[in-house]
Amino acid sequence: MAIERRMSRSMFLPSEEVVLRQVCFTPGRVFQPGKYITGDLPDVAFDMGLVDRLPPVRGKNAEIRPDEPPQES
Repeated sequence: MAIERRMSRSMFLPSEEVVLRQVCFTPGRVFQPGKYITGDLPDVAFDMGLVDRLPPVRGKNAEIRPDEPPQES
């Protein structure tokens, strides 16, 4: 028996950007996999465990701070 992954909309901020990992069918709409704002997705997507947080930004973009002037080579 597989372990069921239960999540809730309350685990995310209403304006947080999340990733829908699989197609989610509702009576009124089909949601394709991709990035969405938490408030745009139906509750069933969270209940079924189809939603994940976006991974943290890594690399050069994560190291740039707005108060630092760009360095010239």
